[in-house]
Amino acid sequence: MIDTSLDKLDIDKSATISTLNCNGNLRRRLLDLGMVSGTNIKAILKSPMGNPIAYEVRGTTIALRKEDSKLISISLSQ
Repeated sequence: MIDTSLDKLDIDKSATISTLNCNGNLRRRLLDLGMVSGTNIKAILKSPMGNPIAYEVRGTTIALRKEDSKLISISLSQ
């Protein structure tokens, strides 16, 4: 397994969320959106300027800014 941050996940690739590296309101919001450890996540669409990026989490599409997705650690399986 390779650990990296969510912003480095290529489009149409999947990974597993490891940890959230943030606190406060942002952490609460990400947890409320279903971004908890062990959840599968897939990058599905990048905006023309590269920010934000749309991800599929638990059957829902969620767009995150690049600076927020850098705070989410993921595990890639080889």
